[in-house]
Amino acid sequence: MKFYNLVIKYRLPIALAFLIIGIAANVYAGFWPAFLPYLIALILLFGYFFFGPLRLIQEHMESGDMEAAEKVLDSVRFPNLLYKPIRSVYYTLKGNIAMMKQDFAGAEKNMKKGLDLGMPMKEAEGASLLQMGMLAMQKNDLKQGESYIRQAIRKGLPDKENQAAAFLQLCSIYMTKREFRAAKDFFRRAKALKPTTPQIVDQIKQIEKYISRIPG
Repeated sequence: MKFYNLVIKYRLPIALAFLIIGIAANVYAGFWPAFLPYLIALILLFGYFFFGPLRLIQEHMESGDMEAAEKVLDSVRFPNLLYKPIRSVYYTLKGNIAMMKQDFAGAEKNMKKGLDLGMPMKEAEGASLLQMGMLAMQKNDLKQGESYIRQAIRKGLPDKENQAAAFLQLCSIYMTKREFRAAKDFFRRAKALKPTTPQIVDQIKQIEKYISRIPG
């Protein structure tokens, strides 16, 4: 695995090295001795432009090293040449990192690109739509926020934490709209999922303090 990651990391210089070997072999010994270096160089160059280095991001994301993950994304010079599902993941990851840095305009721009390309998994699409909904709410656009969040729920969300976050966002929207019965229903659905993420747990505790006193 580590060897494969090293090949991905240094795929371009390795490809150029094989290309030089192929040219030298072609000049001094003819085409057929040069065929194998040419072929290896071609395969490596194809992988570099078509698949990119996104496989390297997984290790950084799992360890929480967002700076290293961002460097891998920034190393992609020609994203439009990436295979379409990989390009979608590329823009989604850029959107996620932008959101962590509170660059909401950049997050929205990249996530929209990812969604427009189509996500490889419905759950991933649902998670992106949920984030788009949260971004819309940051801008106080409750109508667009609700639309995105409802789409996220329909598409499917990857775990109960995301589901609870979606229901809490809808609870907040409906409380703002003073549709208290619907707000309470979404709150109950969020609480029933028993989320464990501290931020969501704290949000539930905060809402619970006053939601029982709200009419409806």
